Amino acid sequence: MLTQRQLQLLQFIHAYQTEKGVPPSFDEMRAALRLRSKSGIHRLISGLEERGYIRRLAYRARAIEILRPPLGLAEGEAAKGRLVRPNFRRPAAEAGPPLPRVPLLGRIAAGTPIEALADGTTTVEVPDLLLGEGEHYVVQVLGESMIDVGILDGDLAVIQRSEKAESGEIVVALIEDREVTLKRLRRRGASIALEPANPAFETRIFGPHQVKVQGRLVGLMRRY
Repeated sequence: MLTQRQLQLLQFIHAYQTEKGVPPSFDEMRAALRLRSKSGIHRLISGLEERGYIRRLAYRARAIEILRPPLGLAEGEAAKGRLVRPNFRRPAAEAGPPLPRVPLLGRIAAGTPIEALADGTTTVEVPDLLLGEGEHYVVQVLGESMIDVGILDGDLAVIQRSEKAESGEIVVALIEDREVTLKRLRRRGASIALEPANPAFETRIFGPHQVKVQGRLVGLMRRY
């Protein structure tokens, strides 16, 4: 599933290439999505590539190949050679059942661990598709140690409560009953490694009784 921004970018690339015969430049993509820097475009391009919608070709300018065109594009307009620009306006809210509300427990470090916040008095709406079985809670991510897996500073992480996790899952880890962090858990024999997803940060190794799993990451929410 694509984020709204990823879909907007895919639609723009497809429409631009249909009209001009070449993909847009990064500056043109940045301007179309009204982003301040190219780094945001690079993240969106990486997300589209990971999901199999595009492929970047090495050693070529404007080297983007669309593998899966966006659904819902006006194919008749594209066939006539006119640029179909995506609508960036927020659609009007439609009446419907209220979304589930999940406790917002506070902020969690995706970097240097910070103290856990767990007042549980504040709640946020979470789409049903991000929720599975059992209890869930939300924490706000601080730091950039998980940016290579798309977890950015300020994101709201949806966590499924669990005291167990498979090796390789991203978890909320409570360290020595006083620090909490969001990292990828790896089991290394009798030890537990908490791995970042940013080469600027180091993996931390703990004994089996020093780390308690508090939940597993099941979704992310982001405000643009």
